[in-house]
Amino acid sequence: MFRKEGIGFFVLVCCLIFVFSGCSVMMALHGKREVDLGSLHVGQPRDEVILLLGQPAQTLTTDTGRKEIFEIQRGNSPSAGRAIGHGVMDVLTFGGWEIIGTPVEGFSSSQLQITIDFDKDDKVTKIKSGQETGGTN
Repeated sequence: MFRKEGIGFFVLVCCLIFVFSGCSVMMALHGKREVDLGSLHVGQPRDEVILLLGQPAQTLTTDTGRKEIFEIQRGNSPSAGRAIGHGVMDVLTFGGWEIIGTPVEGFSSSQLQITIDFDKDDKVTKIKSGQETGGTN
């Protein structure tokens, strides 16, 4: 009888771990890779900037071309090590770690605004880095 109860308890614990784990683990695994801002330079074609930074958050037309504002997320690179750490803590605390781990993952990144001016030929003429907002960085 003890054996059946022990197996049932083990299955219950495994199910609870499966149900409660995941948020912080998945957030650590599926972050966005860091953007290499050093590869931006004056004279660079707009297509290359879009490939590097993604679509702009805002586009403004100017007399000399256009001005685009990009929002970059920093400090949220995918990390198997962080995910394993969160997973181990989930197991050791029977899923309770998610109360701490999920907010830690959620607030660990910050936003950086970059303003880039392009001429009429869609070449970079000016790069201006803004202030970082949010996160703990």
